[in-house]
Amino acid sequence: MADVLVTLGALDKSRAEQIKLAEIQSGSTQEDIIRKGGLVSEDKLVQAKARLYNIPYVDLMTTPVAPSALASLPSEVAERFKVFPINIERKDKTLGLAMADPLDLSAIEFIEQKTGLHVKPFAAEPAKIEDFIQNRYTSSLTQEVTEALKEVSPGKETGPALAVGKGEFIREEKVAQIVSQILDFAIKSRASDVHIEPQEKSTRVRYRIDGILQEKLNIPKELHDSLVSRIKILSGMKIDEKRIPQDGRFNFRGTDEEVDLRISSLPTTWGEKMVMRLLKKSGGVPTLPELGLRGRGLKNLQDAILRPHGIILICGPTGSRNNRI
Repeated sequence: MADVLVTLGALDKSRAEQIKLAEIQSGSTQEDIIRKGGLVSEDKLVQAKARLYNIPYVDLMTTPVAPSALASLPSEVAERFKVFPINIERKDKTLGLAMADPLDLSAIEFIEQKTGLHVKPFAAEPAKIEDFIQNRYTSSLTQEVTEALKEVSPGKETGPALAVGKGEFIREEKVAQIVSQILDFAIKSRASDVHIEPQEKSTRVRYRIDGILQEKLNIPKELHDSLVSRIKILSGMKIDEKRIPQDGRFNFRGTDEEVDLRISSLPTTWGEKMVMRLLKKSGGVPTLPELGLRGRGLKNLQDAILRPHGIILICGPTGSRNNRI
């Protein structure tokens, strides 16, 4: 490690020799000695580790992040393993992953099984990874919706519009755009449900991903009635009926695929809550390796399938890949 840092120009040779001597005397690793003494910056230390283990280094501050990569990996998994997806190659089925510990083979194996993609690890600073997980996971959706929200202004009405109260209007096509972006993000995130829930001062949008509800967006309370009206129109509900629950359905074609949506509305204290369940219309039947099976587990299942008698139980939550075999 010390020799690599010398090559990078982060240490002089005399200090590197002192680190090697301290390693022999104390029994600590060179990395621990360097960290404890604060001899080099964190980014230089990560670059040295990357070069030492022949793993590519990535600077998250200067690397573009693909929204499709973010959608492929839930934020909870990213937080658990301190990783951040940066790009995805659908043709090669590879996921570029910035990792605090790119040598963590158990994390790589888990993520490969979770996503069905081959992980290409990159070394990155842990602090930057944590910052990006907190701030970038919802930014793509937030930025798109923010652009549409710029159309809302007091007393402004240009073209077909829906009233949103207190003298404010939002153009009808912008409401449709916001709904489309919310649903398109749900498809890319492989969400099974979308919850639009009115609160006292705002409306939150939550997605059920892998069985866990995750809050991804907060929008102004003034827009809530317009969003609800748009969804009611699409699903064939009564717009003027707000006191009783209603059900409806419609189809939506996103960037990647088409889905059926089952819609339910429920009156609450702060307005009507909308729940949209996504049902995929396409996708085909995945192969066993695409489901994440490999090695001995795959061989055992293939052997069991060939047996002329017996039963194989495949269990999983509603909508999971296990249920689609």
